[in-house]
Amino acid sequence: QVQLVESGGGLVQPGGSLRLSCAASGSIFSIYARGWYRQAPGKQRELVATITSAGSTNYADSVKGRFTISRANAKNTVYLQMNSLKPEDTAVYYCNIVMGLSQSWGQGTQVTVSS
Repeated sequence: QVQLVESGGGLVQPGGSLRLSCAASGSIFSIYARGWYRQAPGKQRELVATITSAGSTNYADSVKGRFTISRANAKNTVYLQMNSLKPEDTAVYYCNIVMGLSQSWGQGTQVTVSS
């Protein structure tokens, strides 16, 4: 099994920045992709950003130019740098890992953008 632990969420003012981290531990093999998703109250979970094992990245249109996904392979950690945050970015952010035919999720970390 794989365990994913997110950190770095919190309350930030509009225009501010946060960096989320997701550390993976356990039985890790054949990673295809890592990603970040988010779910706002009353809405479905949506993709924010993904990064494949080859380093290819993909972003939701709503965060392009503001968010950056990166990874530290030696630490089995993936990051999400979030700049120019907006109130509509408020959500629970979930880390995801895809290995072979399976995927795992973290427990989520709350990000609130408010003045």
